[in-house]
Amino acid sequence: MTFSIVGFDPETKELGVAVASKFLSVGAVVPFAKAGVGAIATQSWANLDYGKHGLELLETGMAPEKVLEELLQNDDSIALRQVGMVDGKGKSITFTGADCYNWAGGVAGENFAVQGNILVDEQTVEVMKSTFLQAQGSLAERLLAALLAGDVAGGDSRGKQSAALLIVKENGSYGGYNDKFIDLRVDDHGDPVRELVRLLKMHRLYFEVTTSEDVVAVEGELASELQNLLYENGHLERELTDREDLLDAVQSYHLIQNFDERIQPRGMIDRKVVEFMRIK
Repeated sequence: MTFSIVGFDPETKELGVAVASKFLSVGAVVPFAKAGVGAIATQSWANLDYGKHGLELLETGMAPEKVLEELLQNDDSIALRQVGMVDGKGKSITFTGADCYNWAGGVAGENFAVQGNILVDEQTVEVMKSTFLQAQGSLAERLLAALLAGDVAGGDSRGKQSAALLIVKENGSYGGYNDKFIDLRVDDHGDPVRELVRLLKMHRLYFEVTTSEDVVAVEGELASELQNLLYENGHLERELTDREDLLDAVQSYHLIQNFDERIQPRGMIDRKVVEFMRIK
């Protein structure tokens, strides 16, 4: 009752799953991934053991087709299952049981697998494939572009409710404690895929590392603008007696807004933080 795409980026070694459905909190059911191992989407009367045991088998070095074979032979309801899988080398496979509700099917290729059931028609799967192959940017951006294209093409024939994006890479989490790089969920929303797109933009703002070309000095017209913006947002008194007051306010703003990853040396600021301040 879902459409999804699993993918692998051979350059960054990221693995991930993007999924949408007319189902509450689909992100709590369908996506599984482990850095260096693989990504799995289990759906259509989802058997969550496909995710857990599938990753365990992939971690032993077993190829996706053998993993799928192993999972299916231990399941009495394979006709109702649907699964997509990609390993840490880009090998992939997709499976759709004979009794999955129409339209149901999938397609797999190097570094990706797309699948869906109860879809308007097969166009959803085909456009997701072509979009993923043609899209530019990070794995998260390409997976989400494919999901959005599938949503526009028809998606789940019953309507829309939830969507999720899971990306893993080694030490990818906040602080580098685990491999969960991106874990975004829209559990109940009228337009969940587009809301997921918005959340990914926010995630990039909050957690991506500042590029050198985005670092600018707090001086001249920018310093005056920042003073006005901080005043309007209640972070600074308009009358300044010392430049240090402005720099203190800039530092404080970063901490209040949780822009930990974008804090710059005193007297400097990230352009993306300035852009955020301008629209708030």
